[in-house]
Amino acid sequence: MPAAETPDAVALLKADHRKVEGLFEKFEAATGKGKKQALAEEICMELTVHTRIEEDIFYPACEGAVEEDLLREAYVEHDAAKVLIAEIEAGGPDDKFYDSKVKVLSEMIEHHVREEEQRVEGMFSQARKAGLDMDDLGERMATEKAELIANYKSKGLPRPEAPTLGGTALA
Repeated sequence: MPAAETPDAVALLKADHRKVEGLFEKFEAATGKGKKQALAEEICMELTVHTRIEEDIFYPACEGAVEEDLLREAYVEHDAAKVLIAEIEAGGPDDKFYDSKVKVLSEMIEHHVREEEQRVEGMFSQARKAGLDMDDLGERMATEKAELIANYKSKGLPRPEAPTLGGTALA
Protein backbone atom coordinates (compact mmCIF):
# COMPACT_ATOMS: atom_id res chain seq x y z
CA MET A 1 0.00 0.00 0.00
CA PRO A 2 1.57 3.34 -0.98
CA ALA A 3 2.36 5.65 1.93
CA ALA A 4 -0.14 8.27 0.68
CA GLU A 5 -2.97 5.73 1.08
CA THR A 6 -1.83 4.29 4.40
CA PRO A 7 -3.34 5.96 7.46
CA ASP A 8 -0.99 7.06 10.20
CA ALA A 9 -0.72 4.81 13.24
CA VAL A 10 -3.35 6.55 15.34
CA ALA A 11 -5.84 6.78 12.46
CA LEU A 12 -5.36 3.06 11.73
CA LEU A 13 -5.86 2.08 15.38
CA LYS A 14 -8.89 4.36 15.77
CA ALA A 15 -10.44 2.88 12.61
CA ASP A 16 -9.98 -0.58 14.16
CA HIS A 17 -11.66 0.66 17.35
CA ARG A 18 -14.69 1.99 15.43
CA LYS A 19 -14.99 -1.25 13.44
CA VAL A 20 -14.99 -3.42 16.57
CA GLU A 21 -17.46 -1.11 18.33
CA GLY A 22 -19.80 -1.55 15.37
CA LEU A 23 -19.39 -5.33 15.48
CA PHE A 24 -20.20 -5.39 19.20
CA GLU A 25 -23.36 -3.34 18.49
CA LYS A 26 -24.38 -5.80 15.76
CA PHE A 27 -23.76 -8.71 18.14
CA GLU A 28 -26.00 -7.11 20.79
CA ALA A 29 -28.79 -6.67 18.21
CA ALA A 30 -28.41 -10.13 16.62
CA THR A 31 -30.94 -12.81 17.45
CA GLY A 32 -29.90 -15.92 15.53
CA LYS A 33 -27.22 -18.22 16.93
CA GLY A 34 -25.42 -18.46 13.60
CA LYS A 35 -25.33 -14.68 13.20
CA LYS A 36 -24.09 -14.22 16.78
CA GLN A 37 -21.34 -16.78 16.28
CA ALA A 38 -20.23 -15.24 12.98
CA LEU A 39 -20.07 -11.78 14.60
CA ALA A 40 -18.24 -13.11 17.65
CA GLU A 41 -15.68 -14.82 15.41
CA GLU A 42 -15.19 -11.59 13.43
CA ILE A 43 -14.77 -9.64 16.69
CA CYS A 44 -12.17 -12.16 17.88
CA MET A 45 -10.29 -11.95 14.56
CA GLU A 46 -10.28 -8.14 14.56
CA LEU A 47 -9.14 -7.92 18.18
CA THR A 48 -6.46 -10.59 17.75
CA VAL A 49 -4.97 -8.74 14.78
CA HIS A 50 -5.31 -5.37 16.52
CA THR A 51 -3.57 -6.51 19.70
CA ARG A 52 -0.74 -8.07 17.69
CA ILE A 53 0.04 -4.94 15.68
CA GLU A 54 -0.10 -2.83 18.83
CA GLU A 55 2.15 -5.21 20.78
CA ASP A 56 4.57 -5.85 17.90
CA ILE A 57 4.91 -2.28 16.61
CA PHE A 58 3.01 0.52 18.36
CA TYR A 59 3.62 -0.24 22.03
CA PRO A 60 7.36 -0.86 21.62
CA ALA A 61 7.61 2.50 19.82
CA CYS A 62 5.81 4.10 22.79
CA GLU A 63 8.39 2.84 25.30
CA GLY A 64 9.85 5.91 26.99
CA ALA A 65 7.46 8.22 25.11
CA VAL A 66 4.25 7.60 27.10
CA GLU A 67 3.57 7.08 30.78
CA GLU A 68 5.00 3.70 31.78
CA ASP A 69 1.96 2.80 33.90
CA LEU A 70 -0.39 3.46 30.98
CA LEU A 71 1.66 1.22 28.71
CA ARG A 72 1.86 -1.58 31.29
CA GLU A 73 -1.90 -1.41 31.88
CA ALA A 74 -2.48 -1.67 28.13
CA TYR A 75 -0.48 -4.93 27.96
CA VAL A 76 -2.41 -6.36 30.93
CA GLU A 77 -5.73 -5.32 29.38
CA HIS A 78 -4.71 -7.08 26.17
CA ASP A 79 -3.94 -10.25 28.09
CA ALA A 80 -7.31 -10.13 29.86
CA ALA A 81 -9.02 -9.71 26.48
CA LYS A 82 -7.04 -12.66 25.08
CA VAL A 83 -8.41 -14.90 27.83
CA LEU A 84 -11.98 -14.07 26.84
CA ILE A 85 -11.19 -14.31 23.13
CA ALA A 86 -9.82 -17.84 23.67
CA GLU A 87 -12.94 -18.82 25.61
CA ILE A 88 -15.29 -17.32 23.01
CA GLU A 89 -13.40 -19.04 20.20
CA ALA A 90 -13.52 -22.38 22.05
CA GLY A 91 -17.25 -22.10 22.72
CA GLY A 92 -20.38 -21.33 20.83
CA PRO A 93 -23.75 -19.62 21.17
CA ASP A 94 -25.23 -22.64 22.98
CA ASP A 95 -22.77 -22.20 25.85
CA LYS A 96 -24.38 -20.81 28.99
CA PHE A 97 -22.04 -17.80 29.27
CA TYR A 98 -21.32 -17.14 25.57
CA ASP A 99 -23.24 -13.87 25.27
CA SER A 100 -21.98 -12.76 28.67
CA LYS A 101 -18.36 -13.33 27.64
CA VAL A 102 -18.85 -11.26 24.50
CA LYS A 103 -20.54 -8.52 26.56
CA VAL A 104 -17.72 -8.42 29.13
CA LEU A 105 -15.16 -8.38 26.30
CA SER A 106 -17.03 -5.41 24.83
CA GLU A 107 -16.91 -3.57 28.15
CA MET A 108 -13.20 -4.30 28.59
CA ILE A 109 -12.43 -3.05 25.09
CA GLU A 110 -14.53 0.07 25.65
CA HIS A 111 -12.43 0.89 28.73
CA HIS A 112 -9.17 0.15 26.90
CA VAL A 113 -10.15 2.34 23.94
CA ARG A 114 -11.06 5.21 26.26
CA GLU A 115 -7.59 5.07 27.85
CA GLU A 116 -5.86 5.02 24.48
CA GLU A 117 -7.97 7.77 22.90
CA GLN A 118 -8.35 10.17 25.83
CA ARG A 119 -7.66 13.69 24.49
CA VAL A 120 -4.77 14.86 26.67
CA GLU A 121 -3.64 12.00 28.90
CA GLY A 122 -4.36 9.14 26.49
CA MET A 123 -1.69 6.97 24.96
CA PHE A 124 -2.30 8.27 21.43
CA SER A 125 -2.03 11.91 22.55
CA GLN A 126 1.14 11.21 24.51
CA ALA A 127 2.67 9.36 21.55
CA ARG A 128 1.90 12.23 19.18
CA LYS A 129 3.23 14.81 21.66
CA ALA A 130 6.46 12.78 21.96
CA GLY A 131 6.95 13.10 18.20
CA LEU A 132 6.72 9.44 17.19
CA ASP A 133 6.74 8.92 13.42
CA MET A 134 3.08 8.03 13.02
CA ASP A 135 3.33 7.65 9.24
CA ASP A 136 6.11 5.07 9.48
CA LEU A 137 4.33 3.23 12.31
CA GLY A 138 1.07 3.26 10.35
CA GLU A 139 2.74 1.83 7.27
CA ARG A 140 4.45 -0.93 9.26
CA MET A 141 1.24 -1.77 11.13
CA ALA A 142 -0.85 -1.83 7.93
CA THR A 143 1.64 -4.26 6.35
CA GLU A 144 1.64 -6.57 9.38
CA LYS A 145 -2.14 -6.34 9.67
CA ALA A 146 -2.63 -7.51 6.07
CA GLU A 147 -0.21 -10.40 6.62
CA LEU A 148 -1.88 -11.45 9.88
CA ILE A 149 -5.39 -11.37 8.40
CA ALA A 150 -4.32 -13.52 5.45
CA ASN A 151 -2.54 -15.95 7.79
CA TYR A 152 -5.40 -16.19 10.29
CA LYS A 153 -8.03 -16.62 7.58
CA SER A 154 -6.14 -19.59 6.17
CA LYS A 155 -4.91 -21.18 9.41
CA GLY A 156 -7.30 -19.90 12.08
CA LEU A 157 -6.51 -17.79 15.11
CA PRO A 158 -3.39 -18.77 17.04
CA ARG A 159 -3.42 -19.86 20.65
CA PRO A 160 -3.00 -16.50 22.35
CA GLU A 161 -0.01 -15.76 24.53
CA ALA A 162 -0.48 -13.68 27.66
CA PRO A 163 2.96 -12.36 28.62
CA THR A 164 1.76 -10.50 31.69
CA LEU A 165 0.29 -13.75 32.97
CA GLY A 166 3.75 -15.29 33.18
CA GLY A 167 4.20 -15.75 29.43
CA THR A 168 1.89 -18.72 29.33
CA ALA A 169 0.03 -19.72 26.21
CA LEU A 170 -3.68 -20.01 26.80
CA ALA A 171 -5.13 -23.47 26.31
